[in-house]
Amino acid sequence: MEENRVSLKFTVKTESAKTRARTGLLETSHGKIQTPVFMPVGTQATVKTLDPDELKRMGAEIILSNTYHLYLRPGSDIVEEAGGLHKFMNWNRPILTDSGGFQVFSLGALNKITEDGVKFQSHIDGSYHYLQPEDSIRVQNQLGSDIMMAFDECAPYPCDHFYAKQAMNRTHRWAVRSLKAHKRTHDQALFGIVQGAFFKDLRKDSAKFLSDLDFPGYGIGGLSVGEPKPIMYEMLEETVPEMPKQKPRYLMGVGSPDCLIEGVIRGVDMFDCVLPTRIARHGKAMTSTGPVVIKQAQYTRDFSPLDKNCNCYTCRNYSKAYLRHLFKAKEILGAKLLSYHNLYYLLNLMKDIRTAIEQDSLLELRDKFYETYLKK
Repeated sequence: MEENRVSLKFTVKTESAKTRARTGLLETSHGKIQTPVFMPVGTQATVKTLDPDELKRMGAEIILSNTYHLYLRPGSDIVEEAGGLHKFMNWNRPILTDSGGFQVFSLGALNKITEDGVKFQSHIDGSYHYLQPEDSIRVQNQLGSDIMMAFDECAPYPCDHFYAKQAMNRTHRWAVRSLKAHKRTHDQALFGIVQGAFFKDLRKDSAKFLSDLDFPGYGIGGLSVGEPKPIMYEMLEETVPEMPKQKPRYLMGVGSPDCLIEGVIRGVDMFDCVLPTRIARHGKAMTSTGPVVIKQAQYTRDFSPLDKNCNCYTCRNYSKAYLRHLFKAKEILGAKLLSYHNLYYLLNLMKDIRTAIEQDSLLELRDKFYETYLKK
């Protein structure tokens, strides 16, 4: 699959002597990305409440968008007509699109999974759709993302070994079909997705099978779906050693600060999650001393910044009292300012993590994090 590599180059720069962590450089058609990286999620071709210039100012090098949502609305043909997703949303840096598989299984009123694909009902208008691996790839080719994902079946948590193995094997067959359907290998890199639910033998089998297909990168799917964190960490410990060392590893749907640190320690290079913006819209902030629920009465007369150790626009300009007022008054600006802060916090955390890997002090960073962030 040599032709599949020209659209993406990954270079490992620094490897930790004490952990599986590494820093790297990911080069795509629309720019370079320092890894480990957190990718803000722009589900509907927008990171909720934030514009592209704000994302650039806070240091976002790549964002994620969602194939399922854009396929249903406005339609991938419209995005293609606009010149692709980058032009449509005015973002000239790299974009990753997921395959739509996870949303089909979690959002759509699921009718039927067959060997060919999935029949589902739109969560928007109830219309029926049939999505096959070839359809997912065609839609992502129309969107024109820099990194796209193979169509996969995400087994639920919990599930038994028999079901998990069936879903994994189908994911493998769909991965082969996804590779064959991919038409833009010159400027779009297609990643495979490791599945296997919460069974060590299946995780290892999946990583080995997909490695042999020689994708330019790999997602680790089916985690962060409701399982306890120690189980997720255990699955990473089983999966990552079986994945190609010279390819990027992407843990899908993970965005809490502790999971980012623990994921990097176990060898993960890329993360994404709606968490920072979703909790921001509900008035919850991530800070260097732990979570802050801004609507609480204790902040009524608190004129200090949200996080005294943060240099973001929100923390440089506004107090907790003002932010609390915005949320109590149901003003949109509150959600915007907290979204900005939370994403800045995570992007800055990733910067600190990269520095710590270079200094081989990541375990010390983790210990300090647990002392401060989770002390409450």
